[in-house]
Amino acid sequence: MATPVKVYGPPLSTAVCRVVACLLEKDVEFQLISLNMAKGDHKKPDFLKIQPFGQVPAFQDEKISLFESRAICRYVCENYPEKGNKGLFGTNPLAKASIDQWLEAEGQSFNPPSSALVFQLALAPRMNIKQDEGVIKQNEEKLAKVLDVYEKRLGESRFLAGDEFSLADLSHLPNAHYLVNATDRGEILTSRDNVGRWWGEISNRDSWKKVVDMQKQQHSP
Repeated sequence: MATPVKVYGPPLSTAVCRVVACLLEKDVEFQLISLNMAKGDHKKPDFLKIQPFGQVPAFQDEKISLFESRAICRYVCENYPEKGNKGLFGTNPLAKASIDQWLEAEGQSFNPPSSALVFQLALAPRMNIKQDEGVIKQNEEKLAKVLDVYEKRLGESRFLAGDEFSLADLSHLPNAHYLVNATDRGEILTSRDNVGRWWGEISNRDSWKKVVDMQKQQHSP
C-alpha cells in the first residue's frame, strides 16, 4: 500500500487548502500535519529542511520534498495521472499550456489584490490591526479590472481554461472563498454574471466542500 503524501500547514491557510483541494480532486491519499504557527513551528530547523523559507505548505512524497502550493499541485497532477480527476492539469500540451496561462493569471494578477483584501477585510480586524482604507480601495480597483477580463473569458467558456474544470479554476478557490464568505465585498465576484456562475459552480465541488469542512473544524482564521 502506498504511503500517504504529507502536507504540512493549517487548513485555514489559503496555500495549504489549495494543495488539499488538489489532492482531494486527484483522490490521492494524504496526511495533513498541522503546524502551530503562533508557536513558530514553521521556523524550526526540521521544518526549514523541507521549506527553506519557513512558510506553508511544505509537501513530502516518499523522499521528495516540495514547497510552493501551485508547484505542488502541478506535481500531484503529473505524478498521479491515472488517479481521480485525470484532466485536472490537462492531457495534452495545448491543454496544459492553457491551464498554465490561467494559473499564472491567478498567481500574478488575481492573488495579489485578493490576498490584500482578505488580509485587510477579514484578518486585520481579528488581529487588532487597523484597516488601511487606501490599500482596500486600491486593491478593489485592481481586482475589479482582473475580474472584468475573467467575465469576458467566462462568457466564452464554462471554465477559465476551457469547458472542463481544471487546476486553473481550483487555484482561485481559497482567496475567493474568504472574499465571499468572510468579508462584505463578496459581490465583487458574485455580482458579475459569468464570474458569479463560475464561482457558484467551482465552490460547490465535493472536493472544495470537504476543504471548507476541514476549515470549520479548526479555529477561525
